[in-house]
Amino acid sequence: MKAITYSSYGDPSVLALTELPDPKVGPGEVRIAVRAASVNPVDWKIMAGYLDSLMTVTFPVVPGWDVAGVVEAVGPDTPEFQVGDEVMAYGRRDWVQAGSFAEKMTLPARTLARKPAGVGFEQAASIPLAGLTAYQTLTRLGVTKGSTVLVHGANGGVGSFAVQIAAGLGARVIGTASERNHDRVRELGAEPVAYGEGLPERVRALAPEGVDVVVDYVGDVLEQSLAVLAEGGRHGSIADPAVLAQGGEYFWVRPDAADLDHLAGLVDAGTLRVDVDRSFPLEQAADAFRASMEGHTSGKIALTIGG
Repeated sequence: MKAITYSSYGDPSVLALTELPDPKVGPGEVRIAVRAASVNPVDWKIMAGYLDSLMTVTFPVVPGWDVAGVVEAVGPDTPEFQVGDEVMAYGRRDWVQAGSFAEKMTLPARTLARKPAGVGFEQAASIPLAGLTAYQTLTRLGVTKGSTVLVHGANGGVGSFAVQIAAGLGARVIGTASERNHDRVRELGAEPVAYGEGLPERVRALAPEGVDVVVDYVGDVLEQSLAVLAEGGRHGSIADPAVLAQGGEYFWVRPDAADLDHLAGLVDAGTLRVDVDRSFPLEQAADAFRASMEGHTSGKIALTIGG
């Protein structure tokens, strides 16, 4: 099979198109004929070596944790899926090696959900990591109907999901974004505010008593978050572990098939939209990484593979 690999840490120039053997299919696993993957910042951060102290990396690495495709083989004792099923997954394992930037990928059945019927593979592959991150942070922070929520990075890959999910729960959502993206943030269901200096005053102008929940998807906003948090409010971050010292929660998303099924249901119901900003063929994975590293996209970056 064709796959994108890297054999040492570095920038996108270390990526190479490689031929690898098809992955085996063990008990409780399925092999997916990959149709699409998506790029997340964690992919190039791992490639750069930033998470070397946290995660075991075995070279050569096939990057990518988001995947959507068609089941082409099932291992023993895997009644949940059959050949031909269209699926998606957040395919993070306990070590980094065999990712989704490849024509085939084997994963435990417990990580898989069925692809929403109404979207293509590129959109489906853009849901798992970002969607699960948004859903799990919001639910763990107790967002419910009537909550007022501030989303830092409301136009980003995770933040755009969080705005929609929180609004769908019945929360009032305020979202930070650059002014050029305010119309999109409104469409997603939030009241937009410009990030940067003066943010607490802008948020307090909308919510004088403060907000019940703050979710940080960008980092370096802890002081601003604390300045707008109502008494008894809750806050958390995926980007800044310093929140722990201030009574907040620091999140690392977990693969969870039930949560992913829930997100698929929201997509099928038309209450959660998935925006793909740009798409690249597998052979141009380095360009996809560079686009992600520039950080100016509205929605996800996808890779098309096979099919």
